Amino acid sequence: MANAKNSSPAKPRTVAATINRAQVFIIAAAFISFLLSVYLWFNGQQQTALFVGLWVPSILSLGALITAGYRMNQTRD
Repeated sequence: MANAKNSSPAKPRTVAATINRAQVFIIAAAFISFLLSVYLWFNGQQQTALFVGLWVPSILSLGALITAGYRMNQTRD
């Protein structure tokens, strides 16, 4: 029996896949902000490091708000 290739069409993105992709982006942005803050702190720019460090909870809060809003819109339709 010959190996048959899977010829099924590409699956459309689901809501869960879109949310997971957005969450990965938000977490990556927060982590980069954290790393930048640590870098600035140890290079003697403490004031700037504290300012950049405050971005982390702001980015995560924005991500939670966007994700919750997206889920609310999907359940209404």
